[in-house]
Amino acid sequence: MEQAFGPVQNLIFARCLILAAAVPPQDKKARMATKQPQNTSADLGAFSVYPTRVSVMLTTFWVTCRRICGRGIYLFLSLIVAAGIWAISPQPMQAFSLPELIFRGIQVIQLSNLSDRQEVTIGRQINQQLVGREFKIYNDRAATLYINRIGQRLAEESDRPNIPYTFQVVDDDNINAFATMGGFVYINKGLMAAADNEAQLASVMSHEIAHISARHAIKQMRQMAIASGVASVAGVDRSQAVQIGVELALRRPHSRQAEYEADRLGLQTMGRSGYAQSGMVDFMKKLLNRPSPPSILNTHPATADRIAAISQEIDPDLASGEGLNNAAYKQEIRRLLGS
Repeated sequence: MEQAFGPVQNLIFARCLILAAAVPPQDKKARMATKQPQNTSADLGAFSVYPTRVSVMLTTFWVTCRRICGRGIYLFLSLIVAAGIWAISPQPMQAFSLPELIFRGIQVIQLSNLSDRQEVTIGRQINQQLVGREFKIYNDRAATLYINRIGQRLAEESDRPNIPYTFQVVDDDNINAFATMGGFVYINKGLMAAADNEAQLASVMSHEIAHISARHAIKQMRQMAIASGVASVAGVDRSQAVQIGVELALRRPHSRQAEYEADRLGLQTMGRSGYAQSGMVDFMKKLLNRPSPPSILNTHPATADRIAAISQEIDPDLASGEGLNNAAYKQEIRRLLGS
């Protein structure tokens, strides 16, 4: 572990240096004329209080040092004090300079008040880490355009329409979808194939958009950083934030409260977009009745409880709407996915 001064040592050391710089130079001609030390008692401080033999010896030594070294003696003593402080510091230790500690504290404040622009930048870097390393994107132009059309329609009616959204199809047959901060949404091929109609697909996409609208990933990132300890999170830089974001996207499910909030916000977005809100409940029921629950349910609260909560939130006037044509949707998916 690299040895470094702690903040207290730094303050003492800085004070010694300032003291050295503040001492006026000696007037050698005046000294030689009077042959008397200047303000000896003031310089000695406590040493001149008791007229003992030791104090006399120290007085003589001090005056001699000042005559020979002038103001340089203060710098010399400051170095001696600093070296003593360094020597008695526990070994080894994790320490930071005072400016570094201040900088790290500022970073915590910035993380808790992340701007839209900063979020999009970090999200773009998280996307670069994910794509190609953690999964493969299904690079079919028609499929991407189809997903983007639905996604942009939903994003415009979301609670946060003023950031750019990027929708991508993941080349994975598992039924799953997720989102990262900054407007990045990922939909597996398996989920597209599992849906019966476009309203069901839109229900999942609106749920993921709601996570972005509510800044759930940012809140999780801050919680993870704080849980890591002040010394490691106070200076969360961009690369650390990106790594936390990757971890959140792949292996850290949202809280139960966040999932229920995303259901509620997503349902409202569906209604404003013109999609049938019933599609959200219908798709959850379909997944719940499968022989083995898909991975998308494993990272969410109990599906039956979610269905009950969503059913109470559905607006009767918006229960039916666009996206309920099963035959047209299945035909489109076969064309896009080749299955």
